Amino acid sequence: MMLSNSEKVDFTASSDKVCVIQARDLSLQFGDKVLLNHLDIDIHAGEVTALLGPNGAGKSTLLKVLCGEIKPKSGTVSFFDQPLNNWAREELACHLGVLPQHSALSFAFTAKEVVELGAIPLQLTSPELKEATASSMQYVDINNLAKRLYPTLSGGEKQRVHLARVLTQLSKAGDKCILMLDEPTSALDLAHQHHTLQIAQNMAMQGAAVIVVLHDLNLAAQYTDRMIFLNEGEIKADGTPTEVLTPKIIDTLYGWPVSVHTHPTGDFPYLLSANHSVF
Repeated sequence: MMLSNSEKVDFTASSDKVCVIQARDLSLQFGDKVLLNHLDIDIHAGEVTALLGPNGAGKSTLLKVLCGEIKPKSGTVSFFDQPLNNWAREELACHLGVLPQHSALSFAFTAKEVVELGAIPLQLTSPELKEATASSMQYVDINNLAKRLYPTLSGGEKQRVHLARVLTQLSKAGDKCILMLDEPTSALDLAHQHHTLQIAQNMAMQGAAVIVVLHDLNLAAQYTDRMIFLNEGEIKADGTPTEVLTPKIIDTLYGWPVSVHTHPTGDFPYLLSANHSVF
């Protein structure tokens, strides 16, 4: 069941924060499948924005278009009021860090050497590289993996190593910092799921614009400032967790009933779902 035009929710997040990414009229199609349908979006500094929605909704596709990995059929993307196509790749790499769902790396590097790869665009001195790498590894809590060969790591450990690599890449971003995370918690245990999203939250508090693709609605409700629900390449709901996490929106987009409550120890909503027969 999809939202009709008369039912479509349009909670546009109001913010007086700086608009870092501006995308207009983004369209993309693969065969008969519409991936993005004339989509407009603004992303602000100092916020964690979650891209959510059912499988195939266009979340990862939108992220790839925003970072320039995929070129849209039509539309424009600008970073800091400058068209994305006008950015020199080397300069952009100093301000934009992207953590993909999967990172293809099979060389027998140590985890520390993988983290050091993040510094390639920065032209750091040896002491600066050592400091940036050590800081990122400590922040992500992977010092114990430093000498491990990357191919021997578990999926979750690899994910954390690449997060440290991206943080190293952004260590000199200054006040122009964009962090994009595509399902960063998918392979992580409970503690590291929270730790990763705490890092994203802290980056935003320091002024970064953070976009994260998530499937776990409860994690998104706890750690993000703004939730954008996509389906069939369109924005179906856009607002704070309290505004958009409603039983009607979730049932309409996901086809599954939920009840929404206020978390007993925090001022954010959480969802409970169960077998249809329970409701």
